[in-house]
Amino acid sequence: MTALVAVTLTVVALAGTAVVLADAPERQAVTLAVFGVTLVVLFVVLQAPDVALSELGIGTAIVPLMVMLTIRTVWKDKQQRERREQAPSDEDT
Repeated sequence: MTALVAVTLTVVALAGTAVVLADAPERQAVTLAVFGVTLVVLFVVLQAPDVALSELGIGTAIVPLMVMLTIRTVWKDKQQRERREQAPSDEDT
């Protein structure tokens, strides 16, 4: 059992490092979901099924989804601002 915990902790550490090293926010959100899955596996190995279920719902699904929706909203807002700045104003004509 100790070897299984060690292997799982190593995988969690590698997944956490991948989240930190991801350069684009979209990639960070996806790797965050993968990191959540590795934490679920760790909690199951450590015999904490209630924590694993919580992590599965919140850390693997909801948080990455919220991050992706936020990125999309910011991206759309940026595009709208750029369109307004490029549109000719009434004073120019």
